[in-house]
Amino acid sequence: MDDTGAEAQYLRNLSDGRFMLQRDEASGQAVFPPRLRRPGDGAALGPWMEMSGRGTVHAVTIQQKRDAAPRAIILVDLEEGGRMLSQITNADPAKVTIGMPVRAVIVAEADPPHILFTPAGDSS
Repeated sequence: MDDTGAEAQYLRNLSDGRFMLQRDEASGQAVFPPRLRRPGDGAALGPWMEMSGRGTVHAVTIQQKRDAAPRAIILVDLEEGGRMLSQITNADPAKVTIGMPVRAVIVAEADPPHILFTPAGDSS
């Protein structure tokens, strides 16, 4: 993997415990996934910005694999803009709903580091 590009920077930030995304200076919104150029017109993206981690479930599907507990795969609209696909933890998958407030949890020790979400009211 190229260790100098936008994805590499995103993963380094997560490894350092920081949830940061690039900013589209024209709209002020966060852009995900990390990329070299702005979607649509290919203009340069602005600086990286610290994300609050707050978001709202936009869509949910329950994944059930044989011999495994079901899990909720969610599409999250981030408060600062941008949309991420992830999964929710610390929640009964059957009770995850569209519009549910969530917050990001960084899994920095994973390879690669990544973001999971938990219900916003959950303190763990």
